[in-house]
Amino acid sequence: MNIGHIKLTLANLEAILFKNETIELDDKALQKVIDSYQFLQEFSKDKIIYGINTGFGPMAQYRIQDEERIQLQYNLIRSHCSGSGDKLSEIQSRAILVSRLNTLLLGFSGIHADAIHLMVAMMNKGLYPVIYKHGGVGASGDLVQLAHLALALIGEGEVWSNGAVLSAKEAFANEGIIPLKVSIREGLALMNGTSAMTGIGIINLIYAKKLVRISIIMASLINELLGAYEDHFSAELNHSKLHQGQQQVAKEMMDILADSGLIKHRSEHLYNATLTQEVFEEKIQEYYSIRCVPQIVGAIFDTVRYAEEVVLNELHSANDNPIIDLATKNVYHGGNFHGDYVSLEMDKLKIAITKLSMLMERQLNYLLNDKLNGKLSPFINLGKLGFNFGLQGMQFTATSTVAENQTLAYPNYLHSIPNNNDNQDLVSMGANSALITATVIENTFEVASIQLLAVLQAIDYLGIQEGMSTFNKLFYTTCRASFAKVTEDKPSFLVLREMKQFLKESNF
Repeated sequence: MNIGHIKLTLANLEAILFKNETIELDDKALQKVIDSYQFLQEFSKDKIIYGINTGFGPMAQYRIQDEERIQLQYNLIRSHCSGSGDKLSEIQSRAILVSRLNTLLLGFSGIHADAIHLMVAMMNKGLYPVIYKHGGVGASGDLVQLAHLALALIGEGEVWSNGAVLSAKEAFANEGIIPLKVSIREGLALMNGTSAMTGIGIINLIYAKKLVRISIIMASLINELLGAYEDHFSAELNHSKLHQGQQQVAKEMMDILADSGLIKHRSEHLYNATLTQEVFEEKIQEYYSIRCVPQIVGAIFDTVRYAEEVVLNELHSANDNPIIDLATKNVYHGGNFHGDYVSLEMDKLKIAITKLSMLMERQLNYLLNDKLNGKLSPFINLGKLGFNFGLQGMQFTATSTVAENQTLAYPNYLHSIPNNNDNQDLVSMGANSALITATVIENTFEVASIQLLAVLQAIDYLGIQEGMSTFNKLFYTTCRASFAKVTEDKPSFLVLREMKQFLKESNF
């Protein structure tokens, strides 16, 4: 895939990150990088420019002599490699690398083209910097996380290689790669930006969109299980409210259930039928977790959609400091490294996905509680009641996992703590926001796996396969081809783990 020429979409990024699509450099973008570097090299000879001939942060008041410039960049990289905690996953590190590469290709950073070529080589050979979770405050960029990226580039850090961690020196030697030699600004240009939070945010969005789609499918299946009325997902009802997400969710439900033989039509059952009962045995309207899916998931859909727009804008933005502008032949100092845009969207996203997990849990509870649904055995037990337990044990896991999401959903965006001698007096905590969101998303896939198992069990209990819509029947058959029904009491943690991975890799 050619990068640097077009704006990458989430689909493009998914192909690069999950399908290992090879990337190529756009010639015009690369030329702009070269021109930017050459301009900065000449322009900075007789001028004071932050990070070229000055110290960093609160030490910017100290002038750096010409013979110290190169060492200054190495000092910056090495001194900020202070990350701690767990390593980021290989896919997260890959996303951070491609995110940094893409913004540097805009030609606003004054970086040497050697850095660009090296990053492309690493991507295509499957070498990704080892980066740690703790360290970034997301204000002067994701300094600590990106310092570890830069350390790998200069051959002193560690890299992921086929799931194993190697020293960058060893991995580069194996692949015939020459480590980066700093020219003028490579340390600051690599580190001073929002690419860690943006890269993690891209992965979050890819998975969040899958979760929304999974939730719509689960809701549609539950509607069939119940023999629910069709009007709560009808176009007429949902177009009377002017939210794009609500209308889209309703449309997807209508498409999934278009040829269902199980969905009831209110006009047939309640409007045109002669009814004499004083108390109706069947519910006139379903519970909110079933009836209000377009409204609930619609709001989540819109949140994900807007977060995607913001994060992709950040990916294609110059987000370091200073900015080298070839058009005006000038260098501009400011705060494009500040991560508020991504941080805020990640917090909104984790709130939305937490709500999605809450919806899944309530729908699961409905299926497991025979007193609520009136159709299924307690805990959808396909064995002997009293002797076997059905899905009872799994509900505890779903409930506790959703509770953790609710705790994690508090906005990290509001956790600014001044640091760096108060130079960074208001920070975004964007990397933390993105990482906590990643945890919420992982948790929600776990809840979704339990919900999926419950839905499959319910279909088997009721024996409704022949009446299901074409889409739902195919979905059920596909799932059952990989996952057998639960009749006896067996440990479920391995099956749930496999179902979680199945859902993460799904493309329904």
